[in-house]
Amino acid sequence: MNLQEMVSKIKPADCRAADACAARWNLVAKPLGSLGKLEELLERIAAITGDFHIDIGKKCVLVFCGDNGVLAQGVAQSTSSVTASICRSLAAGTASVSAMAKACGADVFPIDMGTVEAVPGLLNHRLEAGTADISQGPAMSYEEAEKGILTGIELVKQKKEEGYSIIATGEAGIGNTTTSSAVVSVLLNRPAKEVTGRGSGLSDEGLLRKLGAIHQAIQINQPDPRDPVDVLSKIGGFDIAGMVGAFLGGAVCRVPVVMDGFISAAAALCAVRLCPAAQDYILPSHITAEPAGKLLMEEMGFDPLIHGNFRLGEGTGAVSLFPMLDLAAAVYHNAATFEKIGVEEYQPWEK
Repeated sequence: MNLQEMVSKIKPADCRAADACAARWNLVAKPLGSLGKLEELLERIAAITGDFHIDIGKKCVLVFCGDNGVLAQGVAQSTSSVTASICRSLAAGTASVSAMAKACGADVFPIDMGTVEAVPGLLNHRLEAGTADISQGPAMSYEEAEKGILTGIELVKQKKEEGYSIIATGEAGIGNTTTSSAVVSVLLNRPAKEVTGRGSGLSDEGLLRKLGAIHQAIQINQPDPRDPVDVLSKIGGFDIAGMVGAFLGGAVCRVPVVMDGFISAAAALCAVRLCPAAQDYILPSHITAEPAGKLLMEEMGFDPLIHGNFRLGEGTGAVSLFPMLDLAAAVYHNAATFEKIGVEEYQPWEK
C-alpha cells in the first residue's frame, strides 16, 4: 500500500467516546474539570481509541536516528560521531530517555533511519548513511522520503500488534534542528530567523552559519509548501520522515502518539499537512525551548501540559507525559464517585 492509500484510510477521531469519557470524569467525586488538561488528555485518548475504558498500560518510545549532511556547513558544535555515541547509549539502554522510560515502565526502541555509522542494537531501517547536504541540493529523493514515512507507519502498526497502547516519539541526530528549522520555515511561511535557535548551544557565529545554510537550502531546492513530502525530501531528515510516519501510523491504527519537542513537532506538522485528520491522534507533551515552539503549537491547535523549557531530545519530553497520564488514569478508574460517598453530583455553573 502506498502513502496516498494509507493516508486515505485516516478518519477523524470518535467524539462520542470522548463525550463518554467526559461523562465518566463528571461522576468522580471532585470539582468538575478540576484535573484540567489531564482530563482533556484522557478524553482525547478515548476519542483516538474509540473506547472510554482508558488503557495506557503498555507504553513505548520510538527513537528515530539519522545523520544530516548539512553538518558540513558548521551548523552544530558536534559531528556525526556524537550521533553514533548517542545511538550506542540507546542500544545499551543508558541514554537519558532510556533511564526515564525505565522509571515509568516504558520500553525504548531506537531505529536507525540513516546514520553515518551503523551501530549494532538498533532496528535497521537505514535509507542511506545520512542525508545529503541540504545547502547543496536535496536531502534525499522523493521516494526515500515516502519510504521513511511508510517505515514509521509500519513500526506503529507492529507496536500495536505487540500490545502497546500508547507510543511516544523521539529522535537522535546531530544537525536535526537545522533541518527542522528549514522545514518549519517553509511550512509556516516564516523567516528562518524566527524559527531557528541555537540547538545544543551554538555561538553567535555558529547561529549565523546555521541561518545561512537554511537560507541557501531553501533558495537552491525551492521546496513546495503545498507538498510536505517534497519539503521533507528537499530540506528534511530521515529522522523527521520516520516520525511523520509514526504520527500518521497512530491515526491509521487508532493509537495515541505523543509528540516530543521541536523536531517531533516539525514532523507532526508535516503529518497534519498531509492529512488534517491526523491531528486528532497526536498528544502534545511540552512546549520546546526552541523559538518555533509556540508557533508550532498555535498552528496545530495544541496547548501542551508541560512548560519546562526542555531541549534534550531523544523523546525525553514525550516520556515525561507518561507518569502524568498514569496518575490521571488512576483517578479516572479508582477514585470514589459521588454515588459511593453519598453526595449529590456537581452540576456545571449556569451562565
